[in-house]
Amino acid sequence: MALYATAASVLAGVEERRGSVRSLVYSSGFQNVKPLYALVCETRRFDTVLDAVITRAGLLRAEKKLRPHLAKVLVYELLLGKGFQGSGGGRWKALLDRHQARLKAELARLKVQRGVSCNEDLLEAGAKPGSAPQVPRYVRVNTLKTCSDDVVDYFKRKGFFYQGRASSLEDLRTLEGKHFLLDPLLPELLVFPAQTDLHEHPLYLAGHLLLQDKASCLPAMLLAPPPGSHVIDACAAPGNKTSHLAAFLKNQGKIFAFDLDAKRLASMATLLARAGVSCCELAEGDFLAVSPSDPRYAQVQYILLDPSCSGSGMLSRQLEEPAKAPSQERLRTLAGFQLRALCHALTFPALKRLVYSTCSLCQEENEDVVQRALEESSGAFRLAPTLPSWPHRGLKTFPGAEHCLRASPEATLTGGFFVAVIERAEVSSLASHAEALAQLISSPATRRKKRRKTAAGPGQHLLPCS
Repeated sequence: MALYATAASVLAGVEERRGSVRSLVYSSGFQNVKPLYALVCETRRFDTVLDAVITRAGLLRAEKKLRPHLAKVLVYELLLGKGFQGSGGGRWKALLDRHQARLKAELARLKVQRGVSCNEDLLEAGAKPGSAPQVPRYVRVNTLKTCSDDVVDYFKRKGFFYQGRASSLEDLRTLEGKHFLLDPLLPELLVFPAQTDLHEHPLYLAGHLLLQDKASCLPAMLLAPPPGSHVIDACAAPGNKTSHLAAFLKNQGKIFAFDLDAKRLASMATLLARAGVSCCELAEGDFLAVSPSDPRYAQVQYILLDPSCSGSGMLSRQLEEPAKAPSQERLRTLAGFQLRALCHALTFPALKRLVYSTCSLCQEENEDVVQRALEESSGAFRLAPTLPSWPHRGLKTFPGAEHCLRASPEATLTGGFFVAVIERAEVSSLASHAEALAQLISSPATRRKKRRKTAAGPGQHLLPCS
């Protein structure tokens, strides 16, 4: 199926609650998922603007065979995108050319009415009540291939303006133009204005950068397995968190990564290869079917569990109407699976530390699952106090739930997320782990020295560390 028709099909699927943008893109069968994902996300971002322009121009009345979702994709590409470059673009360009003058005139009239001068300003001026605020573009530097200093230097040479390490969320909130910052918490995370598009950037295509929301970076950072460790990534695709774990391991040790979806696993293999990950063993299979007594996993001390969830915290989902929130039946089904997966993970004999995370806002998938798993562990595990300065904590549904982390566009300028760090109760290394984590995010000079020592060899570098 051609790019634009596939994008329209994904938009329809999201609206009909058949899946998230990411899952529908990966299951579409379209060969090149990056431009498809970017096109769908951008079309959804400008949804209200496109609706207004299409309605005012009378496009659907004039082209009765043109379906609404396809019309949005085509008008986005004509007015706001890069032009018709995808397969089948010539046909659609010819159709839209007949209406181009009217569509452009309606877009210009909309800007005048809303008192703005550029397309991006229309988003804020015409936002739906209750719509999700924009969050910055977070870019994780892949330390398996390069280091933050060299990436910063590269962007500065390309005309970007580096403003150093952010001191507060307000610094991130006010980013604009070609300015960028270092995140105040994660030492390898760069922050750009929300509208920055890096999907075709050479550093991204070469695996030196990963486009990963800040909240999605928390699980690997809080698990922080040292080099040489054995780690399980229980529900691993699409692979950003797996590659982050590999960066902590410095490719020394072993990651056992499981996922049931063959297509997503194949895409993940491509991502990991591009990122230079060599310590990961992929397995198409159900984590619940993995035996904790299997000798292969006898040394597994760290587990990252990011199971399937409602996705209610995803920014794309937050643009939907409240009436389309997950049904109670679906939440019960998801929570049942999540609880089984978490309880199963806690039976691995050498396990010391586990991170449980979801991109859900629902208590049923978050605090309730963690509480029940801890109860079923009969005191063998406990919640670890985590990032005391983090502003958004777990709901106080049980004693200790405040140790959990929540994330949201309003409170943390990220997607909606939940993270709980669970440790074996008899492990006495909590203080040393916290100290190591504090050191990780402290001295810039120390970090620079460490990064330069551990970066990959010259043969892997588009941006070699000097």
